[in-house]
Amino acid sequence: MTDSALRSAPPSGGADPRPDQVRAELERIERRWATLPLASAEAGMPSLRRALDSLTSAAGQPPVTDLGPGVALHQLKVLVWEACREGRADGIPELLTVLRRGLP
Repeated sequence: MTDSALRSAPPSGGADPRPDQVRAELERIERRWATLPLASAEAGMPSLRRALDSLTSAAGQPPVTDLGPGVALHQLKVLVWEACREGRADGIPELLTVLRRGLP
């Protein structure tokens, strides 16, 4: 997979609502997640689930379904996008930094 394929990008023709720091942290997480063997990704799921739950809780939404490590990163990207689009980016850079540092 190329670096450009890993980058979070706005939908075609859309403006990216994510602050630079959020975008940078997501790209770091994406690069790291893509290199993890399955067992390591599974070991990192509790940290990723905490981030997902934090984002849904802040939005007043129920937790997203646990679909495993193959889908969890996409769920994170969508929740971060929606939060930033709705003006709820406060605390997201820190949340992502903690997540990245906690990955195996």
